[in-house]
Formats: sequence, structure tokens, C-alpha cells
Amino acid sequence: MGDDVDVLTVRPLTADDAEASQQLGYEAFGVPSTPPAEPPSIDRPGRFYLGAFAGETLVARLADRAYDSCFGGVLVPTSGIASVTVAAEYRGRGGLSPLVHEALRHARDRGALISTLFPTAGRIYRKFGYEVIADFVTVQLPTTVLAAVPRPAAVCTRRAEPADFDGIRAVYDAWAIAQNGPLSRRGVSFTATAEEFLASFTGVSVAVDDTDTICGYASWNRGEGYGERAVITVSDLLATSADGYRALLAMVGSFASVTAITKIDTSGDDVARMFLPTLQWQVLDSSPYMLKIIDVPGAINCRRYPPGLTTHLNFRLQGDFLTENDGGYAIAVADGRAECVRADPDGDRVLTPQGLALLYAGAQSAANLRAAGHLDGGDLAEDLDWDALFGGRQLHIRDYF
Repeated sequence: MGDDVDVLTVRPLTADDAEASQQLGYEAFGVPSTPPAEPPSIDRPGRFYLGAFAGETLVARLADRAYDSCFGGVLVPTSGIASVTVAAEYRGRGGLSPLVHEALRHARDRGALISTLFPTAGRIYRKFGYEVIADFVTVQLPTTVLAAVPRPAAVCTRRAEPADFDGIRAVYDAWAIAQNGPLSRRGVSFTATAEEFLASFTGVSVAVDDTDTICGYASWNRGEGYGERAVITVSDLLATSADGYRALLAMVGSFASVTAITKIDTSGDDVARMFLPTLQWQVLDSSPYMLKIIDVPGAINCRRYPPGLTTHLNFRLQGDFLTENDGGYAIAVADGRAECVRADPDGDRVLTPQGLALLYAGAQSAANLRAAGHLDGGDLAEDLDWDALFGGRQLHIRDYF
């Protein structure tokens, strides 16, 4: 058999492949202690499964998940690559490349402009043009720290009800669109009803201002037992006002007598940390998040830019896994919008696909891209325009997939 991967056939998975796909998933991500009650299925909302086959045997699979991500103040259609696994006997033989190639082209055909994923090994995905732009993290701190946050007079907290679902989502939407990176939590991949959302946590608490408007929420799970090892885990803690943050942090802090430890799922520079009276903020777990541009003009044109910036920029993309993306581009920016088109490059500014991903996300400056070998050539003074074009927003991701 050797190292020949040309014998692999890539095609969409069907219902007949569901059991083999499940078994392949167990190999990569672990066998559950309790067998699933439902039969294996690939019919899941917002997911398109592809498999690579050696003859009739499924040896690799992945899923293209339909998302929208917030970048530059708009929702950017996104392919979330997930459920990637290769049979042990086929790892390291290049079999993943045709699978990713087909998945990215399928995603672009359905309208996705960028692709993101949580890698198990960064080297594997860098060769496809992905680069780390953010981290989804879990932090830990003593619950007494939250208990020391003063409760505001003008905002109170109460337990959420189904009628609060739209208000909760409005808080998340307002936060997410002001960042770079968060998923929109709308569309085919987010189908939970208000009742299902509330039932997935021990509690969801909302912060309500003096006009009875929801200005924040926290979703949390109480955990087992009580005492010095007991933990309360907060999945989301977001607010649209300082008092909203204070009220929610103090509410979680009220568990200090029974849960000594608070864990918070978060990312980037969390605004909530600004309201804590100490610097305790221990990162327990970190999952890097990677980005790749799959439609260069589409991704650049759809987002918004500083309205006072008027400029013409040129670059050449070199070394993309999707070879059709390689070549020159011209960008004209005015009135907060950009028009990016294919063009013979005027100048010698060259970006790698990883450099373009980092620049697009606002994750690294042009100077840092040069130092890392992802940007070469071009006018150094023009680097400031590139930084202004794509920078200025915090990077976050709050959904692991």
C-alpha cells in the first residue's frame, strides 16, 4: 500500500456511513462511558460531513459547520471545520489534504468567506493556511473575589424566564458585533428554544436596570457538593453596562459560602476582569482558535472600516493551499467600505495566507507579521494604514465547536 493517498475517494457522508463515522470519532475524541441512547446520525442542523474512503472503508472525516462570525462590525459567513479525525493507520500520509481541500471549496460555494477551527495540532492546519488568532479559555478564581464586588443601586438581578430569551440574545448580539471573532449564535447551527437554553444550565440570571431592561446575563452550573473544593462554573457573563457587570459578578459571588471556586469560560481581555478587586485570574485551560480566508475579495469587502480612512492598498498573496487564491489584489477604501479586486500588484508587498488571516482578524500588527516572516516588501510607512484598516477591536471566541 505504501504512502500513496491517490487511492482515497472523497465524498459527502450518507446515512449509511453514520456508524463508521461515529466509530472514527471515538478513536479521536474518546469512547463515551455511557453508550449514546440515540443511533448514530450525520443528519445534524448546519453540518455537512465529508469522508475520505480507501475502497469502501471510511478512513477520515470532517464537518463543515455553517456559522456567521463577527468581524469589522458585520456578520461574516463562516465555515467552522469540526469533527476532524483520521484513522490511526492513515495518519501522517497526507490523506487529510484532499478532504480539507474539498471541504473549503464546498464551503466557499455555499457562500462562506472565511473558515475557522479549534486545532488539536497547529502544524497540521498551518499548512492549509490557518493561523491562531484567539483562545477560548477557562479561568479560575476564589468566589470570595466576586463577593467583594459592590452591588450597584440601579441594577438588580433575577432568575431568567423564557420571556427573557430575546433580551438575553440582544445582550450577546450587542457584545459580539463590537468584537472580532465571536459567532453570531443565530442561524441553522443555533436552534435551541428559550426553554432548551434555560434547561441547559442550573441557572441563568439576568441583570435588569431601573427601566426594567435586561442589561446583562450570566449562565451558570452549580456543580456538586459544597466547601473548599466545590465549584460554580459560569459559561457566559456579559453585560452592556458597568453596573450590569457588577450586579452579575456580585450575584455569582453570593455562592462564596458554599462554592469556594468560580470557573469562567472566557476569551481575550474580558471586560468583567476590570471590576474585580484583585488580580487573581488563573487560566486553567486554553483552546487556540484558528482562521483562514477562503474568499479574499469577499471577506475584505463585506466588513466595515474606519469611515475617515481613505486609501488605496495593494498586495500579493503567496503560498495558499487554495492555489486559485494566489496572486495580486488591489483594495480601495473610502467612507467605511472597501472594494477589493484581483489586480496585478502595484508594489512588492507579499502576504502569506497565515499573515492575511492574522491581519484580517486584527491579531497582529504589520510589524509583527514582518518579524514572523508572514509579510515581506512594501512601503513600511504604509504598514500604519494596514494596521488602522483591520485593527481596533478586541478578539474573542465564546463557543467551542
